[in-house]
Amino acid sequence: MTFDNSDPSAWRMYPGRALTLVVVGLASLTVVARLPPQPQSLAYHRFADARTLWGVPNLLNVVSNLPFLFVAAWGVGFCFKRRNAFVEPSERWPFVLFFLAVGLTAFGSSYYHLRPDNERLVWDRLPMSIAFMALVAAVLRERLGLRWLLPLVFLGLSTVVYWHVTEQQGRGDLRPYYFVQFYPMLALPMLLLMFPPCYTRTADWFVALGWYVLAKVLEHPGDHFLYDLGHWVSGHTLKHLAAAASAYWILRMVSHRVAVSRISTMRVN
Repeated sequence: MTFDNSDPSAWRMYPGRALTLVVVGLASLTVVARLPPQPQSLAYHRFADARTLWGVPNLLNVVSNLPFLFVAAWGVGFCFKRRNAFVEPSERWPFVLFFLAVGLTAFGSSYYHLRPDNERLVWDRLPMSIAFMALVAAVLRERLGLRWLLPLVFLGLSTVVYWHVTEQQGRGDLRPYYFVQFYPMLALPMLLLMFPPCYTRTADWFVALGWYVLAKVLEHPGDHFLYDLGHWVSGHTLKHLAAAASAYWILRMVSHRVAVSRISTMRVN
C-alpha cells in the first residue's frame, strides 16, 4: 500500500502505534498534573556570567543569541525560495513558523538577558514555545498527515501566558509549560521511529535533538560548572550556541533531504 502523507487519516494505518503515542502523552500529562504548582524560582535568573562588558550587562549571554537570528533569516529565506523542497505546499508552513520563532527568540532572549527577571522571561519563552510546537506540527504533518499547526502553537503560547498570569497573581505555575517542553522530547523520537518517512535524512532529526539535549545540559548544571573552570565562558552562553546549532541542523536537513517513494504494509497492531 502506498502511504499518502496528504491523507489526514493516514494515522489509521498504524492504530497501535498511534495509540502508544496518545498513551505516552496522557501519562506525561498525568505526571505533570500530579506535581504541585511550580512557581518560577528567582534563582533561575542568577546566571554564572553576569559581567558587564563594553557597557552591556551580561554581554556574552546577550550576544550569544545572534546565531539564532542568522539561522532564522537563512531558514525563512530557504522556505520561500525553495518551495519545491516540499511535496505538499502546506508542509512548508510549520518550518516557516519555526524559523520565524527562532529569530524572535534572538530578540526575546537578548531582551531577557539584559536584565533577567520574570517580566522579561515571558518574552524569551513565548517564541520558544512557538518553535517547539511548530516542529511537532511539522513531523505530525509529514508522518501522519495531521494539520495541527495552529492548535499546537496556540497550546504552546497558552502555557506561557498561563504561567505569566499565575505568576503575577502570586501563584505561579509552570506545569503546563513543562509539559509542552517535556512531551515533544518523547513524542518526536517516537514519531520518527514508529511512522514511515516521506523524506530522506531522518537521522538529522536526531542530531538536532542531540544538540538540544546538550543545550539543556549546558544550561543546568553546566552554567556555573563551566564558568568556574576559568571564568571565560559560562554554560548558559554555550547553551545558546548549542540551541542555535540544533536549529541550524533542522535547516540543514530541510535543505538537503529529498522526497522518497515508499511502499508500506499496513499492520494491525
